[in-house]
Amino acid sequence: MSLPENRIPTHPGQILLLEFLVPVRLSQAALARHLGIPVQRISEIVSGKRSITTATTWLLAQAFNTTPGFWMRLQINDDLVRYKPTKRIEKLAG
Repeated sequence: MSLPENRIPTHPGQILLLEFLVPVRLSQAALARHLGIPVQRISEIVSGKRSITTATTWLLAQAFNTTPGFWMRLQINDDLVRYKPTKRIEKLAG
């Protein structure tokens, strides 16, 4: 899988909001209650201020009938582009 060169991937929080919460008119607070986690965690994920952890991927996967891998791939793609190093490292001789 290759990462897009011309744009930053959509943060998984935006996917959560626009593809899962809005269509079924589910509030962030209602989702947090359903998952048994603080609403602040959902709010920070949706606003892009927080990454989705492995534990949260399992909760979201169960709640929305997806896979944990779906959520992890979204997060990994975002992280890889967002945190790409600017410093070039030489290959080790070996």
